[in-house]
Amino acid sequence: MKISKKHTISALVALIIATLFLVLWKEEPKKQFYHNEGSVFGTYYNIRYEASKDLKDSVVASFAAFDKSLSMFNPYSTLSAINANRDTVTDAAFEAMWAEAERVHALSDGAFDITVAPLVKAFGFGKKSDQYAEISSQTIDSLREFVGFEKVELRDHRVIKQDPRVQLDGGAVAKGQACDMIADLLARNGCTNYLVDIGGEVVCHGMNPRGERWHIGITKPNLNNEGAQQDLQEVLAVSDVCMATSGNYRNFYYAGDERRSHTIDPRTGYPVQHSLLSATVISSTCMRADALATACMVLGAEEGMDMIARAGDAACYFIVAQNDSLITISSPNWEERIKE
Repeated sequence: MKISKKHTISALVALIIATLFLVLWKEEPKKQFYHNEGSVFGTYYNIRYEASKDLKDSVVASFAAFDKSLSMFNPYSTLSAINANRDTVTDAAFEAMWAEAERVHALSDGAFDITVAPLVKAFGFGKKSDQYAEISSQTIDSLREFVGFEKVELRDHRVIKQDPRVQLDGGAVAKGQACDMIADLLARNGCTNYLVDIGGEVVCHGMNPRGERWHIGITKPNLNNEGAQQDLQEVLAVSDVCMATSGNYRNFYYAGDERRSHTIDPRTGYPVQHSLLSATVISSTCMRADALATACMVLGAEEGMDMIARAGDAACYFIVAQNDSLITISSPNWEERIKE
């Protein structure tokens, strides 16, 4: 049988294509759940995700990049350079933090303010120390002159201060923002099932390794024991949420009979003194949830609930001290948000 030249060429082309396919084709690695954990930003991280490969190197690199932008303890970070009044061009992570801080500052009528740093330092928070100096009302009044979002401006990628003694503290949004960053990294790598937990701030998506919603606990405050805050007030089964919790039951100390929590009201200059012990907030991003939770802790239960209602994209769950017991209060949309 005579084979035409045309058929011969077609056969050769098909053979070449098949050979190339066999050479280039590799079996796609099967996805499995990975677990990365460790210390970062003075706290822990716990990340679980379903992927075709371990992404820990990328996670660690992302943490390092974030640290160079918003760390208060890295002297070479963008934030530290601004606090030291060095001429500094702001980066994308810093500007994202600034934009959210500005929005929540306005929404909370000034209860959330990243210029609170001088007061936080004066009360001994943000550093490892067992010694706290006595703080006079005169000292507080003098420091308040350098506190206020209206005293700073972001212009042409630079922070302009009215006074060089103004200092910024991004700690109230940093963990939430880092959660968003890692969640975005996982999503870009094809992950659809994951949980990112950085110091209690959480972003989760899809399902856990058992094919269930992710289980997230809300800690029950224990004011009689500064350590061992391990009992849970409630365990949530959730998926596709950004959630942050702020509380006054872990980071505090006593000055005589006065209990000083780490939550400073930038409007008064003093640690808050009200019955709201813990605020858990769900919002559109974890950075926003983090900022809103902090604002709630400054405002207290009633004003905090009003602010969450105005936010439009948030729900909250409060734990409040009432006499010798604890009660919980949640926004009308809380149950709906955790069951979505």
